Amino acid sequence: MDLTSKQKTLIKQINQLKKVKQALILCHNYQRPEIYEVADFMGDSLALSIKAKETQAKIIIFCGVHFMAESAKILNPDKKVLLPNMDSGCAMSDMIEGFMLKIWKKDYPGVPVVCYVNTTAEVKAESDICCTSSNAVKICASLPSKKILFVPDKNLARYVQSRLPDKEIIAWNGYCPIHDKIDENYIKKARKLHPKAEIIVHPECITSVIDLADHVCSTNEMIYEVARNSQATEFVIATECGMINRLIKEFPNKKFYTVCNMCYDMKKNTLEGIIDCLEKGINEIKIPEPIRKKAEKALMRMLKIK
Repeated sequence: MDLTSKQKTLIKQINQLKKVKQALILCHNYQRPEIYEVADFMGDSLALSIKAKETQAKIIIFCGVHFMAESAKILNPDKKVLLPNMDSGCAMSDMIEGFMLKIWKKDYPGVPVVCYVNTTAEVKAESDICCTSSNAVKICASLPSKKILFVPDKNLARYVQSRLPDKEIIAWNGYCPIHDKIDENYIKKARKLHPKAEIIVHPECITSVIDLADHVCSTNEMIYEVARNSQATEFVIATECGMINRLIKEFPNKKFYTVCNMCYDMKKNTLEGIIDCLEKGINEIKIPEPIRKKAEKALMRMLKIK
């Protein structure tokens, strides 16, 4: 992308400040493209969770949405975790709360709960193990129980069910509005418009979309397992619109077409917000310790599954 002179100035300022403050900037793939220029690490939820756990930095600035910054804090209780815009929420995360899960579990005594990381710390604290879109199948397969409660994404749960027919995946009725709105007609049209392109969709999409795809994978897998290794030079990407910027940055010689919707929460983080975090230490993520400890167990169980 072409940066404005103002953006270039802000980027230079951020890169200087983060060295002084010993800060690490983590950036989700859906962020604004100018934020890529200050990121120390970019990735999907799983990659960012691992990096947050590994870092020696004193300060983590998380350019993503609130639940992602919470996960970083859960794994790094002694570090300062800052979110450039505290209004960066997640509609799917809001579809379930800790007390709701607690009540639901009573209907299924002894059944383990797999919790998608797109949830609050309170929900993670009521879960047995977490998962991301890239490892959901592996996590569910690792559990000895035939029945599994899966929260909150019903679409991801259906995808897992299709991959693990011997399991019974009982899903919460949540979904990502961005992915849920992508329907099969968009995919069919894209196939006609770009017949040479491989179609890559996110597993948060509905089943009828997944059934038409050449590849179903997380955003990091879109980059490192499909676009990098495929012999194809054209791709249709069905996920949040910002992903196209990351792919173009990584593979400027390949063509990418989008079937997408915009997540405005992901776009709320700005360069100015990052500077405010670095200069003022504002927007710190805080989690009550009893909740953090319980949520940490669920996240750590996930990270131990290879």
